[in-house]
Amino acid sequence: MALQRLRNQLLLLFVLCSIVSEISATEVCSNTILPGLKGDDGTVGLEGEEGKQGKTGPPGHQGLTGALGSRGEAGQTGKTGPAGSRGCKGDPGASGPPGVKGKPGTTCDCGRYRKVVGQMDININKLKNAIKFLKNVILGIVETDEKLYLMVREARKYQEALVNCNRRGGTLAMPKNKETNSVLTRYLNQAGLTQVFIGLQTAGDQPSMQAVYADQSPLQNYTAWAEGEQQGGAANSTCVELNSVGRWGQVACDASMFYVCEFNKERTDPITQ
Repeated sequence: MALQRLRNQLLLLFVLCSIVSEISATEVCSNTILPGLKGDDGTVGLEGEEGKQGKTGPPGHQGLTGALGSRGEAGQTGKTGPAGSRGCKGDPGASGPPGVKGKPGTTCDCGRYRKVVGQMDININKLKNAIKFLKNVILGIVETDEKLYLMVREARKYQEALVNCNRRGGTLAMPKNKETNSVLTRYLNQAGLTQVFIGLQTAGDQPSMQAVYADQSPLQNYTAWAEGEQQGGAANSTCVELNSVGRWGQVACDASMFYVCEFNKERTDPITQ
């Protein structure tokens, strides 16, 4: 094929020589061969040996951000952290809808209630009168502005009488002034008795010691000793009795006789004892 191509080139050259007369035949038809047309590509040669490692090139430009990876599994729950500081108070919420209208109230029957209260007052007054009758007539209790006195018709020794009055919420009667002594004297006469224990003890055979009442207060200015009775008798006669004429006399504490208990009005009522 290469030979045919060469023939074609020589033929073309011969034609050109005949057409262009001004060109010397010796110059055109000389032995000098002009460059021909580009030949076909040759076959690829065998791969050569691997060359030596070249120098490290400069760093490349930063690559583009990769796509977001898929979400991993949840990790283990960590320890509870400390409580945070208290937050600010939030804004008040919107007002709720109005509630359902309530039922109409009933009209107050004030006249009826006043009548009931009035009847209760009547019943209370009746009850007070019944209590007063019970105390004054049946039990024989005597009242003053501040005290209640109860005659106990059970013969007891002095110490037993004192304990019994204490259990009732009072003590043995203590005539510390003339008015009280007069009340007890009238009470004694109304009961038809001649003498009762009162809450007073003398010092016995020790005149230097002062007599004391049942509440441990000392005997003071007022006294009502009978003639011949003086503080400082026999050791076994340190207790005191009140007789029907309002006089005091020393008596043995082991003697048994009736007695009068004394109560403060604001503290207790002997009826409930």
